[in-house]
Amino acid sequence: MRQAPIVALALLFAACKAPPASGPAAATPAPEPEPAAAPGGSLRVDLPAAGTIGFEGFGPAEFGASAEEVRMAWGGDLGDAAPSEPGGCHYLIPATQAKQGYKIAFMIEGGKFVRIDVASGQIAAPGGGRIGMSAAELQRLYGNALSPMPHKYVEGGHYLSVAGDAAPGRLVFETDANGKVTEWRVGVPPQVDYIEGCS
Repeated sequence: MRQAPIVALALLFAACKAPPASGPAAATPAPEPEPAAAPGGSLRVDLPAAGTIGFEGFGPAEFGASAEEVRMAWGGDLGDAAPSEPGGCHYLIPATQAKQGYKIAFMIEGGKFVRIDVASGQIAAPGGGRIGMSAAELQRLYGNALSPMPHKYVEGGHYLSVAGDAAPGRLVFETDANGKVTEWRVGVPPQVDYIEGCS
């Protein structure tokens, strides 16, 4: 009488060990491709992960961090740029973007990480703003936190800035004469207010 449960268990065990059926439904999925390695072995990362840019800095690299800490936070090849003079201003730019122009660049001045510049609609600013949005769309996202100022070089364009609640950083959108965002940056004063990058 006690053999029925034992037989059932034996059949269940055999079914678990049975070889998989053949055919497309049983095919093992292909592994995800690994990111391409740059010469020297570092990863050729092109875009930041969502949510890594904030009013505090980039991921674990807060504004005020060293260039090496920014490189570690990025996790990929940021080139070998250096300032023309000790403590001078320069940018770290992903190696994948060196030839076609940057999508994201990290400003270093005085040996410290001070600003992030973005020129790609693929990357969202803290709070959700993006290149290509209208000033009205930014107004819906940021409300009264947006502070406008006339653009220095673009007739009818503006700088629209947003201060972080508790962080030292400030976000600045640049708009064209049609009120569309053309680029944005986030960083700490005075560097976030530099109009022409390092120059």
